[in-house]
Amino acid sequence: MDRSKTPIRLAELADRFKLEIIGNGDQLISGVGTLGGAGPEQLSFLSNRSYRRLLKGTKAGAVVLGRDDSAHCPVNCLVSDNPYVSYSKIAELFAWRRPFKPGIHPSACVAESAKIGPDAAIGPQVVVEEDVEIGAGCEIGAGTFIGAGSVIGASCVLAANVTLCDHVTLGERVLIHPGAVIGADGFGLAFDKDHWQKVPQIGNVVIGDDCEIGANTAIDRGAIEDTRLGNDVRVDNLVQIGHNVIIGDHTAIAGCTGIAGSTRIGNNCLLGGGVGILGHIEIVDNVTISGMSAVNRSVTEEGSVWASAVPARPLREWQRNQTHLRKLDQIVNRIRELESNAENSKENE
Repeated sequence: MDRSKTPIRLAELADRFKLEIIGNGDQLISGVGTLGGAGPEQLSFLSNRSYRRLLKGTKAGAVVLGRDDSAHCPVNCLVSDNPYVSYSKIAELFAWRRPFKPGIHPSACVAESAKIGPDAAIGPQVVVEEDVEIGAGCEIGAGTFIGAGSVIGASCVLAANVTLCDHVTLGERVLIHPGAVIGADGFGLAFDKDHWQKVPQIGNVVIGDDCEIGANTAIDRGAIEDTRLGNDVRVDNLVQIGHNVIIGDHTAIAGCTGIAGSTRIGNNCLLGGGVGILGHIEIVDNVTISGMSAVNRSVTEEGSVWASAVPARPLREWQRNQTHLRKLDQIVNRIRELESNAENSKENE
């Protein structure tokens, strides 16, 4: 299958994305690549100082970079205030996509009461249950299940084998990757003498516009009220979002993070990979939590940065530290004793 793209003049890219060009505007760009691997018709970028060493030897046809690096670029360049953002917009022009074919595949099972918008594409083996609404221009991948009463806004893309349980609501332009499960029951249990009693999960899931949900991520339906994601929320692969969680606009959550039920997370927050968040707490706006951190209480300082993970150390050093850690209580008590003795000595002098 041909994935080639029509080359674009560098001057056209500069004009389209409002970038300053230094060099040959007639240079043709037909794709993108890394600083070390790009060829003469590919565009690369530099936004991380760690890769500055690769700029000198790049063979790229052009590089998107900041003003400070432009003087050191041996090839054509596009100067940007935010090189990574500019690169991402340009790279979108060269991204390959499967041809979009509107219509309903013969093997799909679509309920008569379902409403399918114009130009929507319903793939093989898709199941669309009663009273579902699918907006215009949506693409529903093979093997996806859409439960009764769900509403999907315009221009959403659900990849293969996505599961939307009953009464899930998606805004417009939502992208859901393969294997994600939206709207399964939350982990609601009450212990009754000698056994667990399941607590009915009667809320729904509501996801705003322009969100992205990673592969094999699970977002539980609310126990009573809805689980809600705001607009432009980005969730990586293998993330667990518990029942009644509320996540504000523009928050990004990296892979393997677990968020327990009834947590509220503000706008513009960043959660690193493997973060664990206790239930029933609140995290305010613009908070950053580094990877592998455990958050067990509310974060009330807007714009703060939090971390709790212990970085890996060489094995023998780690073992020594662990030995000391086990004696930490004894060490603290000993220090207190010495401080008390020192104070008593001063008083007796």
